[in-house]
Amino acid sequence: MKKRSSYWQLIPYLRPQLPTISLALACTVGFTIFWPILAWLAGRMANYIGEGNVQAIAQLAGVAALVFLLRGAAQYGQDALMAKAALKIALDLRTFVYSHLQKLSLNYFEVAKTGDLSYRLTEDIDRIGEVINKVFHQFVPCILQLVVVLGYMFFLNWQLTLASLIITPLMAVLIGVFGEQLLKFSRRSQNRISNLSALLTEVFNGIRLVQAFAAEEYEINRFSQEAEANRNAKYLTEKVKAIQFVVVGFLEAMSVVFLFFLGAWQISQQNLTGSEFVSYVAAVALLIDPISITTSNYNDFKQGEASVDRIFELLAIKSTVVENKDAYPLRAVTGKVEYRDVSFAYPSFDEINPPLGNNKRVLKNISFLVHPGEMIALVGASGAGKTTLVNLLPRFYNIDGGEILIDGINIQEVTLKSLRQQIGIVPQETILFSGTIAENIAFGKPEIDLEKIKAAGKIANAEQFINELPQGYYTYVGERGVNLSGGQRQRIAIARAILLNPSILILDEATSALDSSSEALVQEALERIMKGRTVFVIAHRLGTVRRANRIFVLEKGEIVESGNHEELLTQNGRYAHFHGQQFSP
Repeated sequence: MKKRSSYWQLIPYLRPQLPTISLALACTVGFTIFWPILAWLAGRMANYIGEGNVQAIAQLAGVAALVFLLRGAAQYGQDALMAKAALKIALDLRTFVYSHLQKLSLNYFEVAKTGDLSYRLTEDIDRIGEVINKVFHQFVPCILQLVVVLGYMFFLNWQLTLASLIITPLMAVLIGVFGEQLLKFSRRSQNRISNLSALLTEVFNGIRLVQAFAAEEYEINRFSQEAEANRNAKYLTEKVKAIQFVVVGFLEAMSVVFLFFLGAWQISQQNLTGSEFVSYVAAVALLIDPISITTSNYNDFKQGEASVDRIFELLAIKSTVVENKDAYPLRAVTGKVEYRDVSFAYPSFDEINPPLGNNKRVLKNISFLVHPGEMIALVGASGAGKTTLVNLLPRFYNIDGGEILIDGINIQEVTLKSLRQQIGIVPQETILFSGTIAENIAFGKPEIDLEKIKAAGKIANAEQFINELPQGYYTYVGERGVNLSGGQRQRIAIARAILLNPSILILDEATSALDSSSEALVQEALERIMKGRTVFVIAHRLGTVRRANRIFVLEKGEIVESGNHEELLTQNGRYAHFHGQQFSP
């Protein structure tokens, strides 16, 4: 059974805010001590009203105004300081979780739902921040108010106060039972809303496909079903709250009726005066709000516990690709790459848990040596292992056996950042982020040197179309660069790789999705960037790999043929077969 998280796990994030929280609690104490004074003033006011003493009433009114003024100042300090502390805790937690996610390996993100992660980083953490705020802004002050006012009530008449508290244990048990139900239903509700968020992200990212297949009604039905499931889960939570307030409210009402009965009896026994009973009733009235707020806060805390669970589930996930403790930065390399008996299988992941085990091997005992400046082409049928082979070079995944070396250095011995800074990648599907073209070319670089960006754009054959845009390099490209053509996006990706100036370059089907005009421009840009670098090219179009120094033909995770274009045609094997299929008349 899964171990449940608790609010205790938030303590490390609370510690830096302890000075602010302490000041807020000091204001809370000052705010709380005025309650018994107000109850006493109510009793004295009732007594002077009965006597018709106008002067005394006026004096008490002045004192009451001063008390309310001081109480308001203390409440402002409490509210402002706690809001500041709670928001900073939420910010620190959100930043820490986001940083943690950035360090997870790719195989986690291949199964995780983007919408769910977004919901956890926004709504769940906001809920945690609200709970922290309520603890110190409402819950603690209410508890202090209950303690102080009850102490005053004991001072007035301890017999009456003890009798009034008989029902308290029953109310506490009922609140606890309802709270556990709320926790269960809140977990269910938050999982549902996460699924809804994931569905929205998925559909909006693929809206073009939805419309192309006229699948709007299908998606509307899917959304409606998920939204209905979310509504049902939330409704169960609200029903529990409604029942709880009815039950607890009835018990509170019965307590008040019982109190008046006992009060009348105490007055008849001359154990209590009329003005003292008015003061006592005023004190009881001061308990109503704290009891109600405390009950409501407890419900919120149980619902917030579900959010704490979901956040710490993320923090419990460990990356499968981790730097060694003694990892060191990789110096500038010449581009010599060696695979020694490398084997690999993708680990199985579910959305929360660590790897569950290994699947069937994707690469089997791969060995080869690439000299600096060589161009290596990888060909083969889909699923042969071409992309997997090059994805192991920047350590997107850990190998199961063998070694990968760059300039004779095992890549597992160096830091990930220094390793990946030596390797440029131009993928088949270009990823652009919301922002300007300049920001996308200089991706990952906080300081943008426009002249270097322009130089990279020129080499990438992107300068002409960029200059034709309204704001040139400062043109906003929109989410995923949807307002640019495929060839334009690909040239921006090439410019991005050029600006990195890597010693090793990976081109993964970089021209396969382009028309002939765009492909010519991109191919020309690629030839410029490949000069003087070690290059791995993955391509289905064999016309793009003829000039490679060597061509590796992969089949079922193994290199079955190796040689240049002419040598492989002479062998009349798998490469010759692929070539014949593409170029036969």
